[in-house]
Amino acid sequence: SMTINAPAMVLLAMYVVVAEENGVSRNQIRGTIQNDILKEYIARGTHIFPPEQSMRLITDIFEFCANEIPLWNTISISGYHIREAGSTAIQEVAFTISNALAYVDAALEKGLDIDTFAPRLSFFFNCHNDFFEEASKFRAARKLWHDLITERYDPKNPKSSMLRFHTQVAGVSLTAQQPLNNIARVTIQALAAVCGGTQSLHTNSYDEALGLPTEKSATVALRTQQIIAEESGVASIVDPLGGSHYVEMLTAEIYQKSKAKILEIEKLGGAMKAIEAGFQQREIHETAWSHLTKVESGERKIVGINHGVLEDEEMPPLLKPDPELGNKQKTKLAALRNERNTELTEDILQKIRVASSGTDNLFPLVIEALKRDCTLGEIILAMKDEFGTYMAPSGF
Repeated sequence: SMTINAPAMVLLAMYVVVAEENGVSRNQIRGTIQNDILKEYIARGTHIFPPEQSMRLITDIFEFCANEIPLWNTISISGYHIREAGSTAIQEVAFTISNALAYVDAALEKGLDIDTFAPRLSFFFNCHNDFFEEASKFRAARKLWHDLITERYDPKNPKSSMLRFHTQVAGVSLTAQQPLNNIARVTIQALAAVCGGTQSLHTNSYDEALGLPTEKSATVALRTQQIIAEESGVASIVDPLGGSHYVEMLTAEIYQKSKAKILEIEKLGGAMKAIEAGFQQREIHETAWSHLTKVESGERKIVGINHGVLEDEEMPPLLKPDPELGNKQKTKLAALRNERNTELTEDILQKIRVASSGTDNLFPLVIEALKRDCTLGEIILAMKDEFGTYMAPSGF
């Protein structure tokens, strides 16, 4: 699973080339690329190209993988970063599914059939501390996606309307103060995700707010998952909270309010037009500001921040990455550039520039460029020569 977005095509192409060099054909490889550029414009900011050109790369990936890499999950449409930026649970569902519908529409405009790419769409959600709201959120999102896809596109393959999702616990909820308290937070969040039906789970380490995890903290995160899976019993039951009056009420509420927000975005012209107008960004900023003021006033209590505060606390040992790793990689990259055939490299990069100005699928050219030892940066720069770059509207 690769958390990569703007250069997702290049990273997947690298994986294809390495697989084939090791005797594994591209139609056998499995995995996921995040490849969700719309949430980058909304919440995270690691975009490179303008939205239209970014969508072209994504639909090129859909098309190529449908024909050549059929077992690959071509996108992981992410609410995680939207929630980390400060959205509510309802905004997370609405903005994520709105983005997903934009990807579906772009692929259909390219001429793809819904059943050739939709079964490989996957999702990625956040999970916060409100146990019942979070479990209900997942239940609502699953039903909402199924209903919208079925009603709008009438797929023939049942997998086209399935919301398959990965969950990561909320990094933004974990505190640098009293970091061991984060073990309890992670446990509550992971349990909510399992009760909500997640297919895949990431538990953060308790030192998330301080740095990269140490082996000790990563082991605690892993054991938390294993205890939920093997000792709690919740993983043995499909929809363990189904039938609860409170959970069913919350599920219906999140469903209706998220759907209303999606329809509001569509009145603005859809996810891309709304992003270009700063709609989602403004809503997230307002929600984040509201949360911050409640914490600062004490209305919302966060243990270790404004409740249960300790005067003196001891910090756990932190991971210190070896800086020599970066130097070794620079040396390897310089050697690669010195030893390759520069004429072949420049030829394929020029072909990528020409193709970027047209409509041909770029994926085969990217694979060829990697076989000729072009670097990720060189391939992206060749695209950038034609696509240009993108800056968000001022104030968003």
